[in-house]
Amino acid sequence: MIRINPYEIMLLIEPEVAEERHTEIIERTKTTVTGAGGTWHGVDPWGKRKLAYEINHHTDAFYYVLTFDAPVAALEEAARVLRITDGVLRFMAVAKAAKGSSAPAEPAEASA
Repeated sequence: MIRINPYEIMLLIEPEVAEERHTEIIERTKTTVTGAGGTWHGVDPWGKRKLAYEINHHTDAFYYVLTFDAPVAALEEAARVLRITDGVLRFMAVAKAAKGSSAPAEPAEASA
């Protein structure tokens, strides 16, 4: 039996990237997750925000929170795709605590 875990990805997209490209990046992540047996819960757009520190000469970025349930292999594939996708400034995937669990969530994957 494959274990399905709840995950959340904080995604930062470069400020020059067109809105249509944001949708493409998110849809590709969704397709990757659902294609590997995961369940997509949604996207929470936070809008354009100032970064706490400069990243690759950028001082702001578009923030999105992606939530889904998936096997570990699906998360690994989504992280691999985001790592090589143009326009993605940074992302961090976190395993959320399962419902009914009081244990804190553990970081699952982070990009450099």
